[in-house]
Amino acid sequence: MLDASGRRTSESIKVFEVYPGLPGEERYRRLIEEDGRPVPGGDLAKRDRSRQKEVEDYARKLAIASERAKATREQDKARREYSAAVDDIFHIYDIRMLRRESLDGHDTILATLTPIPGAKPLTDDGQIMRHFKARAWISESDYELVRVEIEAIDSLSIGMGLLAKIDKGTTAAYKRRKVNDEVWLPAQVTWTAGARVLLLKRLRVRGVADFSGYRKFIVDTSTTYATAASQ
Repeated sequence: MLDASGRRTSESIKVFEVYPGLPGEERYRRLIEEDGRPVPGGDLAKRDRSRQKEVEDYARKLAIASERAKATREQDKARREYSAAVDDIFHIYDIRMLRRESLDGHDTILATLTPIPGAKPLTDDGQIMRHFKARAWISESDYELVRVEIEAIDSLSIGMGLLAKIDKGTTAAYKRRKVNDEVWLPAQVTWTAGARVLLLKRLRVRGVADFSGYRKFIVDTSTTYATAASQ
């Protein structure tokens, strides 16, 4: 938390273990440490039991054909919405390739994305995107996003301004890295923002989220054959 001059007034540090989420969840975060203190074992066990129950409930629902069909429809809808939001990027922005740059040992192309005046977004995500300009670095060899920086070019109201209002000048940066020379994954997210919440409380915040310690989960399968009973 920052004061009006940008000086820090308070700070909170949380450490999570992060796992793939259930369908409809981006990820599942398991809080293990807060402000240098490990989460008490009893609290952690309680949360783990609650999460296990959520997963088991979901598994039971999937055992029912109608629920499986519903989950498939929801996943298909999410994929369509994501694809439409990506298409909106090219509809909203004037995209220009500026130059080649080396970034963290990768050859990249630097591009700028500037909202086109009067462009009509086709998605809710597009309505938000038109309030931001961006710079993006794309890997030449993998065609993957290495880094993106965004900045609010005007104030953005959420919920008609009743829920929150994000100030002009709010910035964020998203950085990815190639893990095990196999897959590109989040490395760091930073943000500095000014906002007003519920028309009353003004906030100035600065945050950093670091991602590390990636582990590959390997699932082994086996088949066991029962011995037929003797006649």
